[in-house]
Amino acid sequence: MIEKSFSTLFYLKASKNKRRKDKHVYARITVDYKRVEISTKMTCDPAEWNSAAGRAKGKNEKARLLNGILDSYQMKIHLARKQLMDMDSDLTAERIKNMLTGKAEDRRLILEIFESHNKDMEALVGKEFAPGTMERYRTSLEHTRSFIRWKYGKDDMELKYLDFEFISQYSFWLRSVRSCAHNTTVKYLANFKKIVLNCVKNGWIQRDPFMGFKLTKKEVRREILTKEELDNLSEKEFSILRMDQVRDIFLFSCYTGLAYIDVKNLSRNQVVLGVDGEKWIETKRKKTDSPIRLPLLPKALEIMNKYRDHPKCSEENTVLPVLSNQKMNSYLKEISDLCGINKELTFHIARHTFATTVTLGNGVPIETVSKMLGHKSLKQTQHYAKILDVKISEDMAKLKKKLSFDDT
Repeated sequence: MIEKSFSTLFYLKASKNKRRKDKHVYARITVDYKRVEISTKMTCDPAEWNSAAGRAKGKNEKARLLNGILDSYQMKIHLARKQLMDMDSDLTAERIKNMLTGKAEDRRLILEIFESHNKDMEALVGKEFAPGTMERYRTSLEHTRSFIRWKYGKDDMELKYLDFEFISQYSFWLRSVRSCAHNTTVKYLANFKKIVLNCVKNGWIQRDPFMGFKLTKKEVRREILTKEELDNLSEKEFSILRMDQVRDIFLFSCYTGLAYIDVKNLSRNQVVLGVDGEKWIETKRKKTDSPIRLPLLPKALEIMNKYRDHPKCSEENTVLPVLSNQKMNSYLKEISDLCGINKELTFHIARHTFATTVTLGNGVPIETVSKMLGHKSLKQTQHYAKILDVKISEDMAKLKKKLSFDDT
């Protein structure tokens, strides 16, 4: 803690009763040029008071009694100051006064409140919150803890010191020290903002420190496979069995929209007969716990049937023999090279491809696609429609170029 200027002074203050001869003895506490005054509950005749010493004159019994009480009171002031410093709390004259008068101080702490929020949230995982959401808030709490230690050198901070500068510095720390991308930074700040807004609603802080701070995500263009690339991938023959399997599992995701973890966990009893008498997948997204119900396209059924008797699938009652995500992505890089696909192929591209090339691009309504992807709101699906707008723009640019050549 930075050393602050500090002083105390005892002085006489006139009573409201002007006919009274004695005056009240007050203590003045000054910290960094900000002062408070507090009554000692004692009185003294101005004729018997030494203003320079801040004590009663003489050595008679009355003077010795008063000076002894004032010495004791001064010791209490210094003790209160020391306690605040030992707590690594902000030292102010007002806080010293509060300690002396026994006034309870609202010392709600940022991380304590965050931890309490997360504890309540854990009890609702699977009911109101998905496991992935819970994990995000745990990570956000740890980032907030690390930031406070980095910036303020404390294990926690009082809520009342939350301000716009705190938020700005937190944003800077996430982007610089943690090397978070813009959208990732916005995501963690949005998690923290939820905690802060709860504090505002509870009346623990009067003003939202996020007021005026922009939390706008940048539009990210998601990579997808075109119909031609999807056909090349399907028709390619591999001499290595493992690469053939990885390609098939990736294609299965392209035709179902399931994320990696949902394909890996997909069990045979989650393939059911739908309302149309055809085979459907009925499961829940691991990330959000949202229900998924989707009919299996012929290509997905073909891949699923291919691995019906695979030893790993039979033993684990799974639909496909899925490797670790790291191994899958490693093989996909080789597969993209062999298929002449000039994109960094990762498993998540399959989900994007289902949403765009396979469904929206073939006229499936966005509401239906949203349900099949397990999105909780249509807004989550709308960015895939924007991808198609980009694709339309590129195709039209090619057409314009072709037409211009035909004219010449």
